[in-house]
Amino acid sequence: MSADGVGNFDNDDAMDWAFDLEQVKNNAFIEETLKVVTERGDEYLEAPEAYRALAAAEVVAALKHGASSGLPIEVKQWVSKYKQRPISSNLTQLALMAIQRIQTASELKELWEETDYAADWYEVLDDLEVRLKG
Repeated sequence: MSADGVGNFDNDDAMDWAFDLEQVKNNAFIEETLKVVTERGDEYLEAPEAYRALAAAEVVAALKHGASSGLPIEVKQWVSKYKQRPISSNLTQLALMAIQRIQTASELKELWEETDYAADWYEVLDDLEVRLKG
């Protein structure tokens, strides 16, 4: 697992996604990232896709409520630039569905459950869900 911590940007896949986010000017990229997970059905969900979707969900939460302290500076700057745009309830629902899918059936879940930090990872996801619902 290529994670440096339990945070949703503490891995290379999420940071690569954040770099790509800097190049876009709307929420379509975020929505596409979340749909990769939510439209997967029963197909196996690999860790890189899950990491990117969690990063996207973090951006949705930040657009709704402001950037959290765990966001990379590049993401904070993007959110600051585009936070005036309304966030659709559909985008929020996609983010929540992606988290649920990742928590229940994904390679990422399997990888975290093999570590001593699984409970910490679940806490990070629970916090993200709360911010998205709020």
